[in-house]
Amino acid sequence: MIDPLIALLSGIGVILIIMIFLWQQKTFFKRKKTSKSDKHRILIEDTLKHLYHSESDGLSCSLNSITDSLSVSEDEAAQIVSEMESRDLLTLQNDVIKITDEGRLYALRIIRVHRLWERYLADETGVGEEEWHIAAERVEHYLSPEEADSLAAQIGNPVIDPHGDPIPSADGNIPDKKGRELNSLKAGEYAKIVHIEDEPDAIYSQLVAEGLYPGKYVQMLELSSERIRFLANGEDVVLAPLFAKNITVTPIKDKAPIKGKLKSLSSLSIGEKGIVMAISKRCRGQQRRRLMDLGVVPGTEIEAEMKSIGGDPVAYRIRGTSIALRKDQAEKIFLMN
Repeated sequence: MIDPLIALLSGIGVILIIMIFLWQQKTFFKRKKTSKSDKHRILIEDTLKHLYHSESDGLSCSLNSITDSLSVSEDEAAQIVSEMESRDLLTLQNDVIKITDEGRLYALRIIRVHRLWERYLADETGVGEEEWHIAAERVEHYLSPEEADSLAAQIGNPVIDPHGDPIPSADGNIPDKKGRELNSLKAGEYAKIVHIEDEPDAIYSQLVAEGLYPGKYVQMLELSSERIRFLANGEDVVLAPLFAKNITVTPIKDKAPIKGKLKSLSSLSIGEKGIVMAISKRCRGQQRRRLMDLGVVPGTEIEAEMKSIGGDPVAYRIRGTSIALRKDQAEKIFLMN
């Protein structure tokens, strides 16, 4: 007997997710036999994003920083800067380039689309974390403000994206970022991850591979110029300081939010029972809703009932019903110690 959850997640569900995602790509990029005017507009919008992010990080901008960021020639960058200056999107003084108020509003419209699309992919599809940024980099140049407003309403007008970045409002307001770098914690301090930077891709992929995400609790163990070692939901993690700088946390005073390593559903032996404590925030969208519909909610007893011939998936008994879950799904369900 094939359990409906396995059929959904391993067969039909995956196919539907892929079909929906490809249809979305086709819808947004049916114009994407990119014309020269499209390419030019995209370069201007990417320049505005570069200026905005540099300003937010307290960094100065120059022609060289634009050529490096956009991978264009100096001549092309100079032409873009000249045009943007004539359109009052930036100012150029003593080789220092600054974004104007009008340019900042334009940049925030692009950033709003980007972060809304990432939120949509995280909550409503099965697209993996590593794909969110790449997909949003494309969609941000094609979704109109009206379409962005419609998307925001569809997904409940979220205020942060799945990385923990604030989402600009339709009128260009954006909350200040909160928190501080993970590297700033002292040994023994507890904190909660509130943001993980998604660029550069190589660093972000490593952080995802370590199972790190906004909402996870950490305790700093040791810091040196060679490595940062900390507990994340009770699991030992070691990162290079450069990688750890991409994690923002908010300190938690005078208490340990999680004691010891969390026990996952996948750790149960056949015949062993446990009480559901939580579902990992990495389990999102349709998969999360499906698990909750099946009764996988805090306080519910669940028992490992039977392994398949290959050992994966495993059948679990919950509320009088058997459900089959693969190991990567069961690892995202935490049990009380």
